[in-house]
Amino acid sequence: MSGQEPAREKDSGQIPGKAPEPSGVDLARVALRAAREQARARGDVAQQKKQARRGGGLRSGARADGRDPMALGSAISRLLTERGWETPAAVGGVMGRWPEIVGADVAKHCVPEKYDEDERVLVVRCDSTAWATNLRLLAPTLVARLNEDLGHGAVKLIKVYGPSAPVRRYGPLRAPGSTGPGDTYG
Repeated sequence: MSGQEPAREKDSGQIPGKAPEPSGVDLARVALRAAREQARARGDVAQQKKQARRGGGLRSGARADGRDPMALGSAISRLLTERGWETPAAVGGVMGRWPEIVGADVAKHCVPEKYDEDERVLVVRCDSTAWATNLRLLAPTLVARLNEDLGHGAVKLIKVYGPSAPVRRYGPLRAPGSTGPGDTYG
């Protein structure tokens, strides 16, 4: 022999092939890990209860999610889409840009009054019968221009009205029960 003896296992009172039982330091580590996990679980439950009482739920963090604030333009676009208000909003934009669409001369004398979404009719009021007649002649061209701007079929018809007659009022020279000047002619 070369003077080296094979390494003998020290007799530690263990059975060969079995894992050694944890000693005092190892037991302390295991107990500390278990206590930390239990505290974390209790803290999560307490935090969830606290947030539920507050009505907040989970809070937004560093990453974007559906609860984050959005830009005003995006919010309005989303609202218009969800409610189906795209066409009325677009027609409202046309009423705001009326002078650009029909021209400054026509816009001085003819003003859009309302838009009926169900029938897709735009009602325009003119300040004289001459301008009303002129706009009636331009109506097919104007409908095509509006549909080009708003999308096909947004406006099917333009109703043009002339100036409204003054309201007939009762006065000292009016006969009771009279319907106006028309009742004397027939």
